[in-house]
Amino acid sequence: CMVPCFHAIKIKKNCLPLCAIRWSSTSVVPRITTHYTVYPRDQDKRWEGVNMERFAEEADVVIVGAGPAGLSAAARLKQLAAQHEKDIRVCLVEKAAQIGAHTLSGACLDPRALQELFPDWKEKGKLKLWPEDDPLSVGLPMNNHGNYIVRLGHLVSWMGEQAEALGVEVYPGYAAAEVLFHEDGSVKGIATNDVGIQKDGAPKTTFERGLELHAKVTIFAEGCHGHLAKQLYRKFDLRANCEPQTYGIGLKELWVIDEKKWKPGRVDHTVGWPLDRHTYGGSFLYHLNEGEPLVALGFVVGLDYQNPYLSPFREFQRWKHHPSIQPTLEGGKRIAYGARALNEGGLQSIPKLTFPGGLLIGCSPGFMNVPKIKGTHTAMKSGILAAESIFNQLTNENLQSKTIGLDVTEYEDNLKKSWVWKELYSVRNIRPSCHSILGVYGGMIYTGIFYWIFRGMEPWTLKHKGSDSDKLKPAKDCTPIEYPKPDGQISFDLLSSVALSGTNHEHDQPAHLTLKDDSVPVNRNLSVYDGPEQRFCPAGVYEFVPVEQGDGFRLQINAQNCVHCKTCDIKDPSQNINWVVPEGGGGPAYNGM
Repeated sequence: CMVPCFHAIKIKKNCLPLCAIRWSSTSVVPRITTHYTVYPRDQDKRWEGVNMERFAEEADVVIVGAGPAGLSAAARLKQLAAQHEKDIRVCLVEKAAQIGAHTLSGACLDPRALQELFPDWKEKGKLKLWPEDDPLSVGLPMNNHGNYIVRLGHLVSWMGEQAEALGVEVYPGYAAAEVLFHEDGSVKGIATNDVGIQKDGAPKTTFERGLELHAKVTIFAEGCHGHLAKQLYRKFDLRANCEPQTYGIGLKELWVIDEKKWKPGRVDHTVGWPLDRHTYGGSFLYHLNEGEPLVALGFVVGLDYQNPYLSPFREFQRWKHHPSIQPTLEGGKRIAYGARALNEGGLQSIPKLTFPGGLLIGCSPGFMNVPKIKGTHTAMKSGILAAESIFNQLTNENLQSKTIGLDVTEYEDNLKKSWVWKELYSVRNIRPSCHSILGVYGGMIYTGIFYWIFRGMEPWTLKHKGSDSDKLKPAKDCTPIEYPKPDGQISFDLLSSVALSGTNHEHDQPAHLTLKDDSVPVNRNLSVYDGPEQRFCPAGVYEFVPVEQGDGFRLQINAQNCVHCKTCDIKDPSQNINWVVPEGGGGPAYNGM
């Protein structure tokens, strides 16, 4: 079902912000969070007598996440096993109901890593994925000659087929909910989430415990801002020697346009408008070459923006009315919508990648080349390098591990010697250069001098300016943004957009958007920042509604609308929201995006 879930708070001109005069309540704070990660079940009498035993499986390598990185690691491991006649069990779990269903990207693909992994990829995939003609490329500043415009969900689905053909055990619809540890502190594996829990946190008659998967090495390839990776950062202090990660939110639509306007292979990028110079962001518009007039378009907003009244979704809708964009869409039909967070920290924000029993690959630690808006090729290469490093350690009888879970430190060393590190080093200063008083304009000047001329060889490395969650200014210090009303032809409202994402969750389960303190949304976020969660969420999950009794407002979480972008966990100024996995199989259905 689709719950109405985006109620913008209107503010009249020449009036005090509502947050300055009305956010007091005479009622008791209602219970919002019922998830067992906040309210342990061993303290809940409703769980007395429930069988909590879990079945366990053993594997050599367990991989969390079937994106480009996870599938690359899985496939490479089995390629090496076949080449050297070794028996290695590789299990991969994916929270989406189908491989590729949670994958969202532009995507203009640099095929370098794909070529390394599957040298015959053109012969295997051209009928399903790629045009036979040479790709075209126009648009500055990025040169995309030799790259391929693809729908990344299709590519990931195809990679899943290749991995299974190699012998990888792929389990879609199983969400990894917990990291397991040996008694010596090394990672033992993961447990998938329990199913059959009511919305109020009580067990259903259909309750079942999740499955434990134990491995010598566990690869975490969850994607941007993975909820298990967050726990690993804390436990092993993996971010001790790097800059805070900084993020963007990318919103995308797929359109069928007038065939006369279709230019297969064309790539357009823009930067700036409708954002101000202090807000990092830009757009893409790709003309796909799949036999029908399809275009993929999207808008990215840096999550270090300052104005709590900014809505990334509405900026995207406004951007489509630019005179260089709107004519392409006129007469067309929008057929899909989605959103996801992106890692924008670059080289400075990459954490320590290995720890006893496991390692991080892909967008989980963050290998995106920000100015190129490309991270698939680097994510895939990280998976390939991880697989090769793990295979060496699994099969080298002379290597002895100090912990029960193998500590594959060779992976990080190999990554730093690869073309991934060289590529990210060359662009390391472009994103943080936008933090000057000139904002994005300063970044463009810096890029023109130090990247396009000197190719990033300057002897210094710029720093980011703290966490994105700390960047919002109080609402009283900002000007409300009045967005134009969507026309229903080029621009659209949020609910009709979410309906095109294919998002679906089991309604009767605890909200996976958990709050550490149920009082914070009203007492701090609403009173100080005018409730930014109702604007930065691209799916209308959060809304402030009047309390049933007394005065004031309460936060309502429409978890079934969640598209798993993690923006709320990243941008919440109180860092009170903790995104955890819902029941496996829930979420968006981006197949074809």
